[in-house]
Amino acid sequence: MKVEQIYTGCLAQGAYYITSMGEAAIIDPLREITPYIERLKRDGVRLKYILETHFHADFVSGHLDLSRATGAPIIYGPTAKAGFDAIVAEDGQTFELGKAKIKVIHTPGHTMESSCFLLIDEEGRETALFSGDTLFLGDVGRPDLAQKAANLTQEELAGLLYDSLYEKILPLSDDIVVYPGHGAGSACGKNMMQETVDSLGNQKRVNYALKQPDKETFIASVIEGLLPPPAYFGGNVAMNKQGYDSLEHVLKRGQSALSATELEQLVEASDALVLDTRSPQTFAQGFIPRSINIGIDGDFAPLVGAMIVDVKQPLVLITEPGREEEVITRLSRVGFDNVLGHLDGGFETWKASGKEIDHVECISAETLAAHFPLKEGIIVDIRKEGEYAAEHVEEAYSRPLAYINDWIADLPRDQHVYLYCASGYRSMIAASILQARGYRNFTNVDGGFNAISQTSIPKTDFVCQSKMSKQ
Repeated sequence: MKVEQIYTGCLAQGAYYITSMGEAAIIDPLREITPYIERLKRDGVRLKYILETHFHADFVSGHLDLSRATGAPIIYGPTAKAGFDAIVAEDGQTFELGKAKIKVIHTPGHTMESSCFLLIDEEGRETALFSGDTLFLGDVGRPDLAQKAANLTQEELAGLLYDSLYEKILPLSDDIVVYPGHGAGSACGKNMMQETVDSLGNQKRVNYALKQPDKETFIASVIEGLLPPPAYFGGNVAMNKQGYDSLEHVLKRGQSALSATELEQLVEASDALVLDTRSPQTFAQGFIPRSINIGIDGDFAPLVGAMIVDVKQPLVLITEPGREEEVITRLSRVGFDNVLGHLDGGFETWKASGKEIDHVECISAETLAAHFPLKEGIIVDIRKEGEYAAEHVEEAYSRPLAYINDWIADLPRDQHVYLYCASGYRSMIAASILQARGYRNFTNVDGGFNAISQTSIPKTDFVCQSKMSKQ
């Protein structure tokens, strides 16, 4: 028997590949199925099951394409209602995999259909728990995502999650290995550990949610400090539940090469958004007016979801030549399938056409420091609230990037604004959005707070946020 975790860092997501005696199961597969198909061929095994822990919100699963390619059935836990053929398992039902078994444990709370899968090895020992978004390392799944669908409050869902964990998971052996659906960086939890594998016994010792004295305290601790979920989550749930176009078709459409004139015409005809995926430093030097920059070499997919929101939004891409398929694939992971094409030859094609080019005004941290204290203008910190609370420029206002649509209208137009994030990646996203909406009176700080911290610019005392978190 073999268990392999297939971890994708940009989504902080774990898929799982299990084999026994010529048969395989895959749990929570990502959208692109080629790596799974290659593993099956390499190992000479047949895919028997595709298991889904729940209807995912933060990414689009590859369950449908994988089932079409292999003929393997898709399995959900109790109460799941899919818009396609699927097996809805009963609580406690077991599925044989070679000489091993996979037992379904219904654990509602994160969503109503949420289930964990308990692996029983060839000797009959309970060895591994694939916990989905029910149990993370250091945390549990947030109980606020399924409120509307379940017709329940987040408090009621948290209560169900308590029952699931304390009645069904905690009684399991300490030796069982926990394989969670996500790790640190995912928006599906708030306190996840950096590790991606742990024993259940250690989680009983260190996970704050598993150490609460009673149900009421558990509910309060789990819902405390939850930030609003990214707005694109609902679109992903719908796609996972109802179905979607095959990735093959998405790739074919998105790889349509456009001239500069064709791009202009397509944007005008379709109201497409021009998404520039080059590095922020390169983007700042020149870009197509009103295009949005989200660099591919960062937290690309989640930020696309957070910034663009509508998964049906038509997109036209500016990429580094040769990276078109990579960009389209990573967009598809979070449901952005409506890519209409890309600029053939990248931005150099646009430059060669002689069409209008825009720029972002940037300043080094050292130059900014030379102007301190500022006689006029304000400083805006667009990092997350926790980053700002830990340490920031003394006079900076906190305006997290995730909420730019809420605060952009309040940004003063009569004062010069200096933007910074941690490294310059997120502040360039904000800068591109500002310029696309007609704001020009601002400057981006190159290198962000990392660079600022090396200057004499006054900063608040550092406060370790991990030490302040509730244990």
